[in-house]
Amino acid sequence: MSGDARPGLLSVEAALAQLLALAEQAPILDRETLPLAEAQGRVLAEPLVAGLDLPPWPNSAMDGYALRLADWQGEPLRVSQRILAGQAPEPLEPGSCARIFTGAPLPEGADCVEMQENTEVLADGRVRFLAPLKAGQNVRPRGQEARLGEQVLDAGTRLGPVQLGLCASLGAARLVVRRRPRVAVLSTGDELVEPGQPLGPGQIYNSNRRLLGSWLERLGCTVVDAGILPDDLARTRARLAELGDVDLILSSGGVSVGEADFLGKVLREEGELMLWKLAIKPGKPLTVGHYQSVPVIGLPGNPASTLVTFALLARPYLLRRLGVAKVTPLRFPVPAGFAWNRAGSRREYLRARLELGRAVLYPNQSSGVLRSVSWADGLVEIPEGRTLVEGEAVDFIPLSELLV
Repeated sequence: MSGDARPGLLSVEAALAQLLALAEQAPILDRETLPLAEAQGRVLAEPLVAGLDLPPWPNSAMDGYALRLADWQGEPLRVSQRILAGQAPEPLEPGSCARIFTGAPLPEGADCVEMQENTEVLADGRVRFLAPLKAGQNVRPRGQEARLGEQVLDAGTRLGPVQLGLCASLGAARLVVRRRPRVAVLSTGDELVEPGQPLGPGQIYNSNRRLLGSWLERLGCTVVDAGILPDDLARTRARLAELGDVDLILSSGGVSVGEADFLGKVLREEGELMLWKLAIKPGKPLTVGHYQSVPVIGLPGNPASTLVTFALLARPYLLRRLGVAKVTPLRFPVPAGFAWNRAGSRREYLRARLELGRAVLYPNQSSGVLRSVSWADGLVEIPEGRTLVEGEAVDFIPLSELLV
């Protein structure tokens, strides 16, 4: 849709579905191969396939004694060898047990391990087993975690500490990942001033530039800092033309169709402008369009609105362009530590934190109060048209799910 078309209020689900559909039409397919140590936060471009069985041999899950169950009839067994992790054991001598330590390979012929707490070492060095034994106990079998040729991580997996540790355990020294998205971040309005500069009449410091820039970096994007767009048509057009090769233009301050909306005017003249107004609070104004075929997302300017709409809409869009399948955050029900008497026409996302298992709200839920998010550890979702009594279940979205 282009020109000055103005769709009505969209639900969060409808807006997200449209954004994800747009993302899937413009996937970032370019790839590069990186050393394991440099792949933090990146997205796998191809599946990780196990190049070996993991573990490569049966090993002990405990410090104790390895034995062949058929050799034991309840009598003490002599110790025929001592096996440390990293050693290659000898085959187990019939009628004996082996002193073994956690992670050490199981000797050929042994089929169980008893932990040392359930044994007694006699004066002659033999070992008495004090509890019933069964085959396979305390043994990690070969290939328990992965088999040679098995697909362990899917393409589209984001690589965090756990995934990188798994890659390392399989001996993967280099990984093929999607290239970083290049995102141009710009702010709009003569009222904005960068920190460190004096404030003039009617001016405020630009918090969204740092908020979005650092968030994008944590998402694995390359940030192109486009600065502050002045309220001037010619300079706005020139700044956009200077951006070069980027995958997304992300603005805060939004894009509207007002007479002072110079960014929107350039988009309508040189691209496409879809003006979405969402049934969401905070964050009703949101714009999606194109500038000379480059996708543009215009976020609302108030800091809490910027955060909510980026977290719930722009972040999933970027992840889907990288091929990530699961882009929506974890949410879970918690008891409300508050009453809610205002059944609104828009879905509300309230800044809250958990205290004694209940969601407690920050006292000032204004869309301009970024401090509310610094205080909070999550967002409480209040569906359209709903009221609450204290203690009712509400959905809670942890900020730890969103700020990565």
